[in-house]
Amino acid sequence: MNSLINRPEYLEQLIQNKDVDLVKIVTGIRRCGKSSLLDLFHGYLSENGVPDENIIHMNLESLRYRELTDYLSFYDYVSSHIPEHGKTYLIFDELQNVQHWEKAIESLRLDFDVDIYITGSNAYLLSTEFSTLLSGRYIEIRMLPLSFKEFLTFYEFEPGVSVEEKFQKYLKFGGMPILREYRFNEARINQALEGIYSTVILRDILQRNNQTDQETLEKIMMFLCSNIGSITSPNKIGNILSSEGDIRSGKDKNIAGKTVEKYISMLRSAFVFYSVGRYDVKGKQLLKTLGKNYISDMGIRNMLLGYRDADRGHIIENIVFLELIRRDYRVYIGKVGETEIDFVAEKPDSKVYIQVTESMQSPETRERELRPLRMIPDNYEKIVLSMDRSYITSYDGIMNLYLIDWLLS
Repeated sequence: MNSLINRPEYLEQLIQNKDVDLVKIVTGIRRCGKSSLLDLFHGYLSENGVPDENIIHMNLESLRYRELTDYLSFYDYVSSHIPEHGKTYLIFDELQNVQHWEKAIESLRLDFDVDIYITGSNAYLLSTEFSTLLSGRYIEIRMLPLSFKEFLTFYEFEPGVSVEEKFQKYLKFGGMPILREYRFNEARINQALEGIYSTVILRDILQRNNQTDQETLEKIMMFLCSNIGSITSPNKIGNILSSEGDIRSGKDKNIAGKTVEKYISMLRSAFVFYSVGRYDVKGKQLLKTLGKNYISDMGIRNMLLGYRDADRGHIIENIVFLELIRRDYRVYIGKVGETEIDFVAEKPDSKVYIQVTESMQSPETRERELRPLRMIPDNYEKIVLSMDRSYITSYDGIMNLYLIDWLLS
């Protein structure tokens, strides 16, 4: 077990939910660390006195279980291994490979004294049949690649490397845990990311959606990667791709917004992208149109497009978005009058408005970033995050924070 690196925030969530009569489902993009988390949890159970025979831990991508393709064979196999005495912990990795697995899970939950943990690399896992069958009886733990804070504990750096240089590596290579093995060797890292990307596209998306055209999917993926943090609509993306002659759909040259919408939702289901809606701060309502899309791992984007410093503004905005999600906020893009606020982040009892910018040095930028925040009529916290180490900590009550400090706070 020693090669496993702890991810305490996630492990803690599993421990807090242990023995609660809910199915624990860990979701997230492929290779973000879900299986390792289950291994860590398995270790935790063993250390806390759960006998081996009371832990059934199966990875359904292993050929050992190739016969267990449907819920009946799966149920029979698992139930024949559950001991008569004591509570049994059932840990199932990549369960989406078993057809109608939700029926088996519900039955195991009813028939035995068990506590159930599941992972899956796509949101079809939480599809409608499942939600209906288990409504209100599961808890989803959404796992993301490493945060910057985790990144710092995960990697060994040469002595004397500054936190800024480490952050630069994080912006470039992203947070996939597997990269640790390559010690920042760029060629190897890109190969590994390419492998993850192909698996996600081929296995988690194309295999599940047979009407999908791989080329179209990849074009849309590239478009979203190039336009991170830009406000777009599926129709607009369709028009741009059609006019570039990239996508042809039969007689009609135009790729429809509906098609784009469908492909984006597939990328969302494989946890590659997150879509964020817009919220009218003054009218206090969600707007139907024009959201933004953020990628779950910067490394994948940079592997596809190459890393350019010119994109830094959008890259740091993406990193702030992921951090807000990690911190359990619901996130929207804010609209105030004619201006935009990068993020409106809400929890049941709090709200924070955030602007993200590379630098606040020039007066024009400062004015542009502060103006929308000044227009907000309420008293919730307002923050500007930038890459400046500034002695100015606030502008009329609007906090001015160094991005790296905020990420490590």
